[in-house]
Amino acid sequence: MKKIYGILGIFLVVFILTAVMSPSFLTPYNMERLILRTSLFGIISIGVAFVIITSGIDLSIGSVICLIGCGLPWLLTKMSLSLPVAILVVMITVVLIGLLHGLLITKLKLQPFVITLCGLLMYRGITRGFTGDQTQGFGQVFKGLRWLGEGRVSIPGIPLETFGIPVPFFILLIVAILASIFLNRTIYGRYLLALGRNEQAARYSGIHTDKMIVMAYLICAGLAGLGGVLFILDVNSAQPVDFGNFYELYAIAAAVLGGCSLRGGQGTILGVVIGAALMQILRNMITLVDWIPTHIEYAVIGAVILVGVVADEIVKRVAAARKAAASRN
Repeated sequence: MKKIYGILGIFLVVFILTAVMSPSFLTPYNMERLILRTSLFGIISIGVAFVIITSGIDLSIGSVICLIGCGLPWLLTKMSLSLPVAILVVMITVVLIGLLHGLLITKLKLQPFVITLCGLLMYRGITRGFTGDQTQGFGQVFKGLRWLGEGRVSIPGIPLETFGIPVPFFILLIVAILASIFLNRTIYGRYLLALGRNEQAARYSGIHTDKMIVMAYLICAGLAGLGGVLFILDVNSAQPVDFGNFYELYAIAAAVLGGCSLRGGQGTILGVVIGAALMQILRNMITLVDWIPTHIEYAVIGAVILVGVVADEIVKRVAAARKAAASRN
């Protein structure tokens, strides 16, 4: 809980500072877009959090988003598949991606960094291949499906034309609640945490660690696929060459900020969601505040990840020192 209080405090400070420095920050339109972007990135951040908890990593999230986000409209408009069949193809694809990553890591003992880095290159390349590197979108059709990304829910007393809560926010809420229950209230969630803390000890205690790792990568790929669908529904037009670029970095940064240790074994879903919100406010600050150069966005992301890693290392060393001192006494 201390980490959650810490990230929540930082979130509030950055929120207030941005509101003071930019009069456009608290406008209804900007708040609506901020909630939307937080929801979209929060979903994929929860997915990568499951992988990080197992002491793994997934660098292919952005390319999976590109593959699914460009692939779904391509299946519907270019291949003329029905919506249920196209959704089924998308679901099978993300399951195969998660299985591929998990099995290569557990059965061949390959490093997650290498496997998912290859995926980062492969999935985007595959997408650019079957789309002919052409812009993909739904056009003016499939309005019912597009409502998932573009829809807004009104708040009593506030006209929808003024402000509405984006539908993806409610999808994030459902995903976060289910993920939190899974991680904290089920035996499999405890297995994942135990695996991240010490894989060998978890295996000796009877936990089928390979299955847990495969499950984590399946969850990550599934939420990346869901994110890909929601991202394309939001923008309704995407170019395979850059759609989803660096999204994995935002997701990893949000998870690390939210309390997920890159060493594994730690993490809370609430912290991850707050981390995702903080990352989006930082992006918003860079865009809205005139004296902050807009091209330093990726420098900020890198600094955030570095600070998270350094803080994790310091906390670990302090805890180890206290434990050693207590044992001597």
